[in-house]
Amino acid sequence: MKNKNNSEFLSVKRGINNKKSQNKSNISIAYLGPPGTFTQEAASKLEGNLIAFDSILEVLNAVKTGKADKGVVPIENSIEGSVGVTLDLLAQDYDLKICKEIILSISHNLMVNKGMKINEIDSVYSHIQPLAQCRIFLEKLGLASHSTSSTAAAAKLIKSKKKAAAIGNYKSAELYDLDIIKTDIQDFENNKTRFIVLGNKDSIPTGNDKTSIVFSLDDDRPGGLHEVLGYFCADNINLTKIESRPSKKGLGKYIFFMDFEGHYNDKNVKNILNTIKTNTSFIKLLGSYIKEGDDQD
Repeated sequence: MKNKNNSEFLSVKRGINNKKSQNKSNISIAYLGPPGTFTQEAASKLEGNLIAFDSILEVLNAVKTGKADKGVVPIENSIEGSVGVTLDLLAQDYDLKICKEIILSISHNLMVNKGMKINEIDSVYSHIQPLAQCRIFLEKLGLASHSTSSTAAAAKLIKSKKKAAAIGNYKSAELYDLDIIKTDIQDFENNKTRFIVLGNKDSIPTGNDKTSIVFSLDDDRPGGLHEVLGYFCADNINLTKIESRPSKKGLGKYIFFMDFEGHYNDKNVKNILNTIKTNTSFIKLLGSYIKEGDDQD
């Protein structure tokens, strides 16, 4: 009888695990494509079916409309700073939640068509961020640079341009049958990009969380921002990022993006957010999510 009960228990447990596995595999994840981008590399760290989209806007729209359960987009780079389009869309156009962050070490490579040498190249293509991150390298070569929607799009494009090169990762070189003639061409070694995972649901507290908000002040007055920062200082809450972006409502009018430690459901965080709400003209919670350490290569 004991063995029978154990068998029944194991059978039920296997059934539950199989169901969980099926549920995870049924999750669809939108990412900035085409295949071969750094965003795909970040998205591949999640469990689910990956779907490529041509722009950050399309990724967010896919999540909003239910074409995808989650979306992965870049938000910040250690060399070039924030990805403005991601911040602007989250602040003003989409009510999605950041539910996870992924940090990748970024290594940029110069890729060419088979048999081409570096002195035969007359131009280079890539996304605007890698072009900026490799600015010194490109200036030394004297190459004309052209921006594309993604690194993988650049790799695909130069297949029809014999003397053109592209900047991207190993995966895009493999996918589009290109030779890598220079590796690690970024201007600074410690090159990392932070990606965010977006969804329609809030994340539960883990005890090791980070929260992102965006807000604007009632008016341009001395000490307004200092006052908001003081709320966090008084409660000993560590800020991990703060930056301003144009509000699109006039010259000199800004909104502020802030990341800080803690979950919005934490009592002290909730109190601070309520205080900010009563003392600012606009505040939006972008999400609370588990903090991610630098990726380990």
